[in-house]
Amino acid sequence: MPHVPGLRSCYARTGRLVYFGRMLDKIRLHADGRLPSDYHANLGRGFDARTCTFLGVDYEALRTQTLASPPNDDEAVLSWAHTRGGERTDTTCDQWNRFMLKIGWRDDRTAALRERVAESGMTGRPIETFFDYIDFDEDRNPVACRAWELRPASLVVLMGVAGSGKTTIGQALARELGWSFADADDFHPPANVAKMSAGIPLDDTDRAPWLAAIRDHLHRARRRDESAIVTCSALRQRYRHALLDGVSGVTLVHLKGSPELLHARLVARTGHFMKPAMLDSQLATLEEPADAFVCDVADEPSALVARIRRHLGL
Repeated sequence: MPHVPGLRSCYARTGRLVYFGRMLDKIRLHADGRLPSDYHANLGRGFDARTCTFLGVDYEALRTQTLASPPNDDEAVLSWAHTRGGERTDTTCDQWNRFMLKIGWRDDRTAALRERVAESGMTGRPIETFFDYIDFDEDRNPVACRAWELRPASLVVLMGVAGSGKTTIGQALARELGWSFADADDFHPPANVAKMSAGIPLDDTDRAPWLAAIRDHLHRARRRDESAIVTCSALRQRYRHALLDGVSGVTLVHLKGSPELLHARLVARTGHFMKPAMLDSQLATLEEPADAFVCDVADEPSALVARIRRHLGL
């Protein structure tokens, strides 16, 4: 199964729970027509059904609540589930996670897992559980995603001017690590998009609600103890201050390239509101951060992802 953009690893935690965020991703992707048909038959079944039973909620009610909640706000859905089905203690959630993490390892599902591995041509890979199998099947590295390693949740902000590859690198990094990913473009209000589509640079008044929305997203991820990757141009120091205000443990990665390379990329890009003519304005605005990990975007995306992972110790 190829990687599905926007679909998190089973290991990714939302709040105190593994898998829950993935279930919400499937619901949203299916509603948007972006979930491959191979996934459709198991919606609300299998791990979805197990998770809903644990939370004490009906899957269809959960689906309705997910689609009615703001995008990317998993916390609101989880809070609804706790209200509807009853709050789960830290101990109960820890026991549930350990149960889910080990399904397929020396239990009544081991034979089915081995059969699935053989059918998928993945014999010989270090697959011990169904979570491992799903990650390998979706082109992830489960070793980097395993929740039982108990590494603290991490937040990464990829910054840089247009054309620096923030979305490409962010999605690739999220896919390898099994973390959530959010693109800054999705946080712009419609008025900002219209302005940029007309080739008009944003002013600080335009940027304020956009930066606040991204900051709120980071805060939610931190409260959920969820590792997350977010993109944001964050060109000035005051923008970065507004973006990261009160959010702890954020790694800032500056994707940096030559004006010639960046311009060539923007010229080749179609269907995006950011126009090549606006690059000069962004470069003039850029105040390079002193506290960011800098990556030269002339390198291949795979090399950049590997560099960032080494910097993060992952």
